[in-house]
Amino acid sequence: MPATLRDVAELAQVSVRTVSNVVSGYEHVSERMRQRVLTAIRELDYRPNPVARTLRTGRTGMLALVVPEIDVPYFSELARDVIDAAAEHGYRVMIDQTGHDHERERRLLMGDDRTMLFDGILFSPLVTKSELLDMHRSEHMPLVLLGEHEFDGRFDHVAIDNVRAAKDAVAHLVATGRTRIAAIGAQPLEEYSTPLLRTAGYEAALAEAGLEVPAAYATPAPHYSRTDGYAAATALMALDPRPDAVFCFSDLLAVGAMRAIADAGLRVPDDVAVIGIDDIEEGRFARPSLSTVSLDTPFIAREAVRRIAARIEDPGAAAEEVVAPHRLVARESTLGPGEGPGIG
Repeated sequence: MPATLRDVAELAQVSVRTVSNVVSGYEHVSERMRQRVLTAIRELDYRPNPVARTLRTGRTGMLALVVPEIDVPYFSELARDVIDAAAEHGYRVMIDQTGHDHERERRLLMGDDRTMLFDGILFSPLVTKSELLDMHRSEHMPLVLLGEHEFDGRFDHVAIDNVRAAKDAVAHLVATGRTRIAAIGAQPLEEYSTPLLRTAGYEAALAEAGLEVPAAYATPAPHYSRTDGYAAATALMALDPRPDAVFCFSDLLAVGAMRAIADAGLRVPDDVAVIGIDDIEEGRFARPSLSTVSLDTPFIAREAVRRIAARIEDPGAAAEEVVAPHRLVARESTLGPGEGPGIG
């Protein structure tokens, strides 16, 4: 017969509850006691029974992370950090993507068969509107929102200050002497907040610098991809006068934009400076290396997991809004060859 919690407790000479706490990853167990339990687990080759655990505690030990696109580097890096943070709290993570699909987001918020597998959801929606959040019953499934949504006190919320991040990016371009600054990433037909807030930051920074640019300099991008960045920058380079700098709403857009600028026979940053937002690894290895606004994904992950763990323990606790820090990282795409921090 497989070993049980009681068998482990008897061998380690501790209570069944102590064994359960060690298996569940709870922090409040002394290191001496934890090692005794782990030694007994190894000797007995004990394997936790997830079904029995769920029946006993009403919990699965699983969290869901829902993102728009897992192949976008920002979200894949966020997923890695969430998995690490969740492990520190004794949770495992399952990842799902919505693909910008309003109906898929609605089903997840309303609750489907899959949501019963989880103790809580970390949700990064793009197209969810406020009325859909009214459908979610937090007492049935704890929820923490990631990304740009108005905080109304119902749900915990972890995000960055997108207006400030965009202003910092554009202010850096202004400080390098650029005056014809374009932007790639506006999505005027959508109602979600990221492009709206980054557009607001772009416009505010131009106003503060006393700069006026043609309306055509604010170029839309259906998706924050290399392909859309390339297409938008190609159109911008054909304008007269062409921009002398481009602020991209994501690093992937910026990578595509830099290729388009090079294909137009121009140099980055000599002819056109480029800056993005995200600080993905690809930008550090690009040539020239990409200036960016770095988002602290480990901080976002830690705070999101901290809040969902607290929400699971106390569903009635007051919701919190946490604003993650960001910082400007100036590299070669705005400063010139050999300038800025290295790859590390």
